[in-house]
Amino acid sequence: MDLNGARVLVTGGSKGIGASLARAYAAAGANVVVAARPSDELDAVATEVDGHAVAVDLTDAAAVEDLIPGVEADLGPVDVLVNNAGMETIDMAAVIDPAVIRATTRLNLEAPMVLTRHALPQMLERGRGHLVFLSSIAGTAGFPTMATYCATKAGISNFVRALTLELKATSIGTTTVAPGPVATRMWEAVESTSPSGQKVLDRMNAVRMLPIADPDRLAHKVVTATRRGTRHVRTPRRLMGNFLMAEGANRMTGALLAGVKLDPTDSRP
Repeated sequence: MDLNGARVLVTGGSKGIGASLARAYAAAGANVVVAARPSDELDAVATEVDGHAVAVDLTDAAAVEDLIPGVEADLGPVDVLVNNAGMETIDMAAVIDPAVIRATTRLNLEAPMVLTRHALPQMLERGRGHLVFLSSIAGTAGFPTMATYCATKAGISNFVRALTLELKATSIGTTTVAPGPVATRMWEAVESTSPSGQKVLDRMNAVRMLPIADPDRLAHKVVTATRRGTRHVRTPRRLMGNFLMAEGANRMTGALLAGVKLDPTDSRP
C-alpha cells in the first residue's frame, strides 16, 4: 500500500509503541492522526509528526462509536487504522480488580473490533485500506499473572484470523503485530509484578526468552509490513515456535475453505 499521503489513525498514539508508530508512518509520508486520552504527550506527538490529535477515552463505548465517523467527517477517509491502544494486567485471576478486567477487555479487545466495524465499510467502498492490530506473544499462550491480558490478546489474534478470511477476495489488508517485551512504560509495569510473577520472569530470562525490543525498530517493521501487505510482524524470532503453533489451526481452516467465495458485506436475511 502506498503510504505517501495516506491518512493513518493510530490509537494509543501518545506514548510508547503508539508514539513510535506515529513517527514511523509520518516518516513514510503519511498524514497521521493520533488518538488517546487527553495529555500534553498526545499534543506533543501530533505536533512532532505534523499531524492531528484526537482526545478520546477508548474505554468509553460511546467514544469508540464516534471516533471513526468523527475523524472522517473532520479530516477525511481513514486509509490505515492502527489498533494500538492497550493496557497490561499483572494480577492473578483470583485477586484482580473486576473493574480492571472490564476496562482491559474494552480497551484491548472490544475497541479494536468496534473501530474496525466502523472503518471497514468505507474501506471496502473505496477499494483501499489496511488494518493493523497490536497483539502480543501473550496472545499465543497463557502467562501466569497476565491471564486477563493474555485473553484479550488471544482474542485479537483470532479476530484478525477470521477477519482476514472474510477479506481474502478484497483489496483490504491486515497485519497482526505480536511482539514480546518492548522497552516502554508498559513493560516497566509488567516488571513490577508480584513475587509469583517475578518467578515467571526470572525463569523466562534465565532461558533468554524475553529479549526486549526497541519500539522504534518495531514501528519501522510495522510500517514496512503495511506498505508490503505483510500479514504478520513477529518478534523475537527465538519465540517463533509459539507463533507458528498458534497459527497452525488457522492455516487448517484456511485450507478447508479454499475456493469458497465470501462476501464481507453479507448479512442475514
